[in-house]
Amino acid sequence: MITRKATIEDLDPLSILFDQYRIFYKQETDLPAAKQFLSDRITNHESVIFVAVLDNKLVGFTQLYPVFSSVGMKRAWLLNDFFVDENFRGSAAADNLLKAAQNMGIETNSRWLVLQTATTNHRAQRVYERNGWKKDAEYFSYYYYPDK
Repeated sequence: MITRKATIEDLDPLSILFDQYRIFYKQETDLPAAKQFLSDRITNHESVIFVAVLDNKLVGFTQLYPVFSSVGMKRAWLLNDFFVDENFRGSAAADNLLKAAQNMGIETNSRWLVLQTATTNHRAQRVYERNGWKKDAEYFSYYYYPDK
């Protein structure tokens, strides 16, 4: 298995995985919009996407967005998207993707990396914790949705 940064050449298979990821989170399928969204992120250098490749097939991805820690006065990363095709779960793709994200955090001298997952997504929680991610017991997350 190879884990590497995605390029624009990965757009078609990556868009399919991204659409599956959105469906997992109860969104309607929209492959053209998924492709456009990812194309914009890649061409505008607005995120970093890592892909897991097995036998020349993209089997998973993670997408990170840059943010900043004012308190730490350093860059930080929001691991916003994380998905492995259900047929390849247990193949080490998830571990490899997390390791790539963690290494990028080290290489960019980041203060921290953060991610969120559903409270019911126990399988993902086990993967995160196995890879050294710590559950936050100190802070609550709040959201404001301007379009609602």
